[in-house]
Amino acid sequence: MPSMRAAVYRVAAAGPDDVSGVEALFKDRLDPKDVVAIMGKTEGNGCVNDFTRGFATKSFEALFARYGVSGVSIVMSGGTEGGLSPHWTIFARSEVEEDAAWALAIGTARTQDLPVAQLGRKGQVETVAAGVRKAMADAGIDDPADVHFVQIKCPLITLAQANEAAARGESPVTRDTLKSMAFSRGASSLGAAVALGEVDLDDFTDADICSRYELFSGRTSASSGVELHDHEIIVLGMSRRWSGPLSIDHAVMADAIDAGSVKATCDRLPAGSIVAVLAKAEADTSGNIRGKRHTMLDDSDIASTRHARAFVGGVLAGLFGMTDIYVSGGAEHQGPSGGGPVSIILHREISG
Repeated sequence: MPSMRAAVYRVAAAGPDDVSGVEALFKDRLDPKDVVAIMGKTEGNGCVNDFTRGFATKSFEALFARYGVSGVSIVMSGGTEGGLSPHWTIFARSEVEEDAAWALAIGTARTQDLPVAQLGRKGQVETVAAGVRKAMADAGIDDPADVHFVQIKCPLITLAQANEAAARGESPVTRDTLKSMAFSRGASSLGAAVALGEVDLDDFTDADICSRYELFSGRTSASSGVELHDHEIIVLGMSRRWSGPLSIDHAVMADAIDAGSVKATCDRLPAGSIVAVLAKAEADTSGNIRGKRHTMLDDSDIASTRHARAFVGGVLAGLFGMTDIYVSGGAEHQGPSGGGPVSIILHREISG
């Protein structure tokens, strides 16, 4: 019987507009119509004015337009500090004449545009929760326990938007554009946590968003930017409706140096080769890592998210022996404070 089969590729990027490696894949082995999502790491600052994300998004939109393809989820995360390598991760799926088995499943969804007054509040939480459920259905995943990674691209509040909202008599959660990124990531992550059954919607209020960090999702990565007003959602998990050699599992780092949790996940994976590593990083809000003071939150020159990406990127690069790892900063409600989720996609060895 036919089944769905996933394909995942990691492609190096010489710059935010370098889509040549992906186009080479199109000419060699990948039908562009099979691509459902692209996650990219660009070498911008990852903050409000990181226009490398929009530049990369436009570059991919132009590429897909040349092939008559639309509707691909394009999620760009800025910041490749330290030794992290700019790259693209391509997610594709196609129907094949193979019996379904236990394999990687991919689903995507988009939400409606989010009113500025709802950003960072439970209105955003509910919007994202509905979107995650829609993406799970698109992936053919019924049980939330089978989801191992949720990627959300969410909006932020620009100063112009804050002023427009105030003129309408609305009160945005913040007028600080950088802080709005954190509120958007936090509310989006709690939305995923609600959809996955990790947090109950009735157990927190607006005031708990970016405040009660004991509430979190262990399988979610959220990244905010100026390049959209809605949410793009990608769900990765395991399903018996899919086939192929790809598997996914996840770990939750308890802190920025918790390589042990990641190694334990690697040890329970079947034999095979690493296809992609997707992670979140965050400076611990306590100001300490295992009782020792860190200065990431005291640095007035460099945003703490940039420190965290470089630090956790180094830990994971040493563990996996690769630098083209998707490490996104700003992990509000994404893993415990100072830690974060890490998802691993593996190409299983075929026995016999």
